[in-house]
Amino acid sequence: MKILTCSALQAAPNVTLYHTGPALDHGPLPAVFYFTLTGPDSLTVDPYNQPVQFLSDQWIRFFSLTLPAHENGLSPHNALSVWAEDMAKGIDIFREFLDAAELAVEFAIRQKLVDPTKLAVAGLSRGAFFASHLAAREKRFRFILQFAPLTRLEKTKEFQSMKHHPIVQSLDLFALAPQIADRHIRFYVGNRDTRVDTKSCIEFAMHLVERGKSRSPSIELIMSPSIGQYGHGTSPEIFRQGALWLAESLKA
Repeated sequence: MKILTCSALQAAPNVTLYHTGPALDHGPLPAVFYFTLTGPDSLTVDPYNQPVQFLSDQWIRFFSLTLPAHENGLSPHNALSVWAEDMAKGIDIFREFLDAAELAVEFAIRQKLVDPTKLAVAGLSRGAFFASHLAAREKRFRFILQFAPLTRLEKTKEFQSMKHHPIVQSLDLFALAPQIADRHIRFYVGNRDTRVDTKSCIEFAMHLVERGKSRSPSIELIMSPSIGQYGHGTSPEIFRQGALWLAESLKA
């Protein structure tokens, strides 16, 4: 696979936006905001950056930010535990991240780095969770791509003791249906993903379909045999399929 590098932009005080793709002096281009781990790792570390790799020869820019509890060398394996601990203390790291992401999107549009009519947001696992929340805030994301998405915090082992907490319930992706059901959305999930719960992903996709305003909502779910630990892996072929869907969507 290709080795990619990324650069950093200061989108706002304490908001660092990472990017890779065509040089910024080429003007506004179709763009994808992609989340999985830290901003740099999302764009440069294999296999997490495979959607970026597959489109590295396209005139598409990729942007990312570092997810909560992934900064300063923190282990991504402990991130959800940190989220739960912070939530129990009343610290709203979710709102903080989404506020920062909104500022980053506005910065990219204002600086003419992206074409605001050709924007997509994508994520892997926990990154898909934030991608959906950001799309609910920012209507210009017409396309949403999710790999093995976390849809309900309460389905993770880290949040089992807090599953009835009102904030946990409010962050459930099902609550976002009124804001995003009219978008073009594609899900990829393993048929036995016990980390994020395959059934929850299927139910979320159907929830969006049921609340779509058109007769045939542009919502797709592709389920394939699970791989990896907890059935939570994503194969290069699945990443490639999702990347090609993004490329075709952004050319439309």
